[in-house]
Amino acid sequence: MGSQEVTDWQGKHVTVAGLGVSGIPAAKVLHGLGAVVTVVNDGDDERSRAQAAELVALGITVRLGDGATLPEGTELIVTAPGWKPDKPLFAAAAAADVPVWGDVELAWRLRGPDAAPWLAVTGTNGKTTTVQMLASILMAAGLRTAAVGNIGVSLLDAVLGEERYDVLAVELSSYQLHWAPSLRAHSGAVLNLAPDHLDWHGSMEAYAADKGRIYEGNRVACVYNLADKATEDLVREADVEEGCRAVGFTLGTPGPSQLGVVEGILVDRAFVENRQKNAQELAEVSDVNPPAPHNVANALAAAALARAFGVPAAAVRDGLRAFTPDAHRIAHVADVDGVAYVDDSKATNTHAAEASLAAYESIVWIAGGLAKGATFDELVAKSAKRLRGVVLIGADRALIREALVRHAPEVPVVDLDRTDTGAMLAAVREARGLARKGDTVLLAPACASMDMFANYNKRGDAFAEAVRELGASA
Repeated sequence: MGSQEVTDWQGKHVTVAGLGVSGIPAAKVLHGLGAVVTVVNDGDDERSRAQAAELVALGITVRLGDGATLPEGTELIVTAPGWKPDKPLFAAAAAADVPVWGDVELAWRLRGPDAAPWLAVTGTNGKTTTVQMLASILMAAGLRTAAVGNIGVSLLDAVLGEERYDVLAVELSSYQLHWAPSLRAHSGAVLNLAPDHLDWHGSMEAYAADKGRIYEGNRVACVYNLADKATEDLVREADVEEGCRAVGFTLGTPGPSQLGVVEGILVDRAFVENRQKNAQELAEVSDVNPPAPHNVANALAAAALARAFGVPAAAVRDGLRAFTPDAHRIAHVADVDGVAYVDDSKATNTHAAEASLAAYESIVWIAGGLAKGATFDELVAKSAKRLRGVVLIGADRALIREALVRHAPEVPVVDLDRTDTGAMLAAVREARGLARKGDTVLLAPACASMDMFANYNKRGDAFAEAVRELGASA
């Protein structure tokens, strides 16, 4: 079922794997196109039954509690991105020679002939911020755009809706890329690569290969991170269109075909005339909010993709100035008694926490939660010299404590063995006791939140509330 043949969905038997944010819209869209849709779902709880009832009312078949067997007559599976490749449903599909697409692949195939090109971003950390910065820059250039994919507007809505876009800023996870074999972006970026979701992909090699799919068929630029050789290796392996260029970004001085930083200025030596000799000023580091090193890297990646699309330098500056980061991403909550309190609850893995810790000189670090198979030796070894003290919370805090014993034995550690609603307030109070004037108390857990909180947003909210309570009693 190549993209050319699927012009007529009438009567096609399509199985949608998974209810939820991508499955429900996919089922509705395919049903609307005339396909015979069956939704299969592992779960059979109250929420699933309510979602199923909505689809059944439209005439869509839903099978709850059975995501393993291939419905008879299935010609195509459209899967939610989170479904692991080793599921029995996919083995059955492979045996029956039935193709499997993700929601991104479906959106790509359903685009009209004059569809907006995609500027695509992936990476272990920084994707959402980079895509939002990119959308802000594109808007500053007067282009009709939206931040879509893993965030914002759903890709199916963006592709099939009334709104006409000039270009889309697309965030793609490794899951989504795995199930999107025919995606061909105008230009793509891999921001960084660190071990994550290995339980899903099976190995670091498989994870990297899925990230690298973002470069396949790029037309203008494959944007990579000079500080992360694995991203450059993926560019080398990609099969791109004739004339597509590798464009690196660096926090140092850029060479030709790179973007970088010179004396506090973001500069472009890739999209200029005579790039051997010339450089174009784009913005000041102070235009980036916040100007932490990893966020400046995000800004450079966003600028590279925008410049690949022909955006003028002034729009890069204006777009970065207009951009406001989402909550819980290196967000300054308050200063109490000369100590800054910063919420980076979004730092849910070691790579993100390392970037966060690198942004401050003297830190009391609040860390811990669900490790998801991560190890902490490298993170602690790299960050040890910045640590004034550490407060540990959450289910897997012992793993971090052991790494601290090995690599930062002189740093005082408070180990909080509690998971009740007052745990975060207790953690913040302990951190205050360790901090001195000029320090930063940083919530950068390096772990997922679900052992104690519904999500990282709730964890960050609890931190901010605890800091406000601290301030009120100061």
